[in-house]
Amino acid sequence: MSSAGALIRAESDFHAPGPGSFELPPVVESLGVTKPMLLLVLSAVIVIGFTWLSARKAAVVPGRLQFAGESVYGFVRGLARDNIGSDHFMKFVPYLFSLFLFILVNNYYGIIPFLQFPSFSRIGFVVPLALMSWIVYIGAGMWAHHGPLGYLKHATMPGGIKGPILLLLVPLEFFSNVLVRPVTLSLRLFGNMFAGHLLLILFATGGAALLTSGNLLYGGVGILAFVLGIGVSFLELLVMFLQAYVFTLLSTMYIGEALAEEH
Repeated sequence: MSSAGALIRAESDFHAPGPGSFELPPVVESLGVTKPMLLLVLSAVIVIGFTWLSARKAAVVPGRLQFAGESVYGFVRGLARDNIGSDHFMKFVPYLFSLFLFILVNNYYGIIPFLQFPSFSRIGFVVPLALMSWIVYIGAGMWAHHGPLGYLKHATMPGGIKGPILLLLVPLEFFSNVLVRPVTLSLRLFGNMFAGHLLLILFATGGAALLTSGNLLYGGVGILAFVLGIGVSFLELLVMFLQAYVFTLLSTMYIGEALAEEH
């Protein structure tokens, strides 16, 4: 009976996390400003401040901050060169460098104490970012290389394919290469940030409910939940980096494909 009573108390104190856990109340009620909005602004300040400070006193022998900035820049520059090509990649490095850092900072908010909210677990913040990459690679293909009609032909008509099969391939290629890419970019980043944060909330709140249930057995499971939550946090460190990397990598690949001579 005592175990059953403890379980009932734990259940009554525990509210399962869900999409509602991401609907945070406004920080400034009169303006409707929420915590994620402030985090986005803060991340822009962090990225601008980091790049300015790392380049402010550039030296032949770099200090730690300059070394960190050059390492990130070199990493993104290498991605751009490998996927866009040596002729055009430098035009896009500033955008890709800013994109990578911006996503990385917003993702890592999810494990920073007191902030603990990955901005891109809100789909409304991810979609504009994906549309920016879409505009960049569509614009690169249309205005920087092929021309508007030439790019549409390049994106929808595979080289060497002729005949009636094009009636099937052209709509499919247009759907895949022009319409679907920003959707997949958005869902990949949003889905990983949403699911990871939801899992951390579950381990934290569920573990707390079990620990305060008054039952020794449930308390042990609650401790295990906290340990698993710590393990998931370390896994999230990797996932957060990988999602910034994958988003940037795919952006470079799409730009490279838009600039390529053949489909």
